[in-house]
Amino acid sequence: MTDPAPSRHPRGRATIRDVAALAGVGIKTVSRVINHEANVSVGTREKVEQAVMALKFTPNQGAGALRRGDRKTLTLGLLLDAVDNPFSAAIHRAVEGAAWERQTAVFGASFGDDPDRERALVEAFTRRRVDALVLTTISEDHTYLQTERDQGVPVVFVDRPPRGLEADTVLTDNRHASATAVAHLLAHDHRDIAFLSDDLDVATARERYLGYTETLQDAGVLPGPVVTGVLSVEAAYEAVRDLVTGPRRPTAIFTSQNLVSIGGIRALHDLGLHHEIAMVGFDDLFLADMLEPALTVVAQDPAEMGRTAAARVFARLDGDDSPAVTSVVPATLVVRGSGEIPPAH
Repeated sequence: MTDPAPSRHPRGRATIRDVAALAGVGIKTVSRVINHEANVSVGTREKVEQAVMALKFTPNQGAGALRRGDRKTLTLGLLLDAVDNPFSAAIHRAVEGAAWERQTAVFGASFGDDPDRERALVEAFTRRRVDALVLTTISEDHTYLQTERDQGVPVVFVDRPPRGLEADTVLTDNRHASATAVAHLLAHDHRDIAFLSDDLDVATARERYLGYTETLQDAGVLPGPVVTGVLSVEAAYEAVRDLVTGPRRPTAIFTSQNLVSIGGIRALHDLGLHHEIAMVGFDDLFLADMLEPALTVVAQDPAEMGRTAAARVFARLDGDDSPAVTSVVPATLVVRGSGEIPPAH
C-alpha cells in the first residue's frame, strides 16, 4: 500500500478533518480509530493511522474525553510556591512521576506567595478542565474552590492546609519538627537561640515558630532574638550578620526555611563564626553534608509528600468518596555537626 503524501498546513496543527480527508474516510471513523474503538476494518484503520503519522496529528484530549463519556482530560494542575526552591521541585518531580505512570500530564506553575496570582493560576487550570488539582497556597480563604469541588474535581493541598474548605491535605508536622530542632540545641547547652523565619502569616512558618517558643517555654528558657519576614537568601544574610555582630549575639540560630538557612550559612562563614555559633536548619540542602561544619537539619521528605498527594488525587479520580483526610509525613533530625557546636559564652 502506498503511504498517503503529507499535505501542508500553514494555518497550524492538523485537525481531525484533515486526517479524515487524507484517509478518505469520515470524521467519525477517525474518531473511532484514535479512541481505539471496535467496528473499524483493518484496512480502514491502517489508512487512518498512516494519515495521522503523515500529518503528525495530535488528538485533542478534551474532545476525546467528551466522546468517550468519562470527561477526563488526563491532566493535573500543580501549583507550588516557587519552582526554583528545591523543596517545591522535589514535590513537583514526585507528582509528575506518579502521574506519568497513569499516562497523565502535569501542568505546573508557581505563585511566589502572591494570593492574587494563586487564584489566577487556579482559574487557568480549571479553564483547561484539568482532572484534579494539587495545591500549595497562600490565600486566607479557599472557599473559591468550592465550585470545583461540587463539580467533582479532586483537590489535594500539600505543605499548607486549606482554609474554609474540607479537602485532602498532606503536611509535615511542622510544630513537632521545629520542637525537635530546638530541643536538640537545648540539649547542647544553648540558652540563647535565635529564630529566623519567613512570613508568619504562612501556616508552615507559624507552626514552626510555635514549636520554637513552646519548646523554650517548657524548658524554662526565654526566647532569643526573633527575626521574621525573611523572604530571600540576601535578606537572611543581612539578618544573620546583624544578629551576630550586634550587642546580643546568640549562641545558636534556628533557621526555619531552606533559603533562610543558605543566607545564614553564608553570613557565618564570611564572618568566620561558623565554628562558634551553632545552627540547625529546617529543610535539608543540597551538599549540606559537604559544608564545614556540615549542617544539622530537620529534614522534611518533599518527595514522599508529593507521592502521597498524587496517591490521594488518583484515589479520588478512581472513585474514592470517603471524607477528606490529612496525611502527615514525618520529618527527621539529621545530625551533622553545626547543631552540636557548644556555646562560646
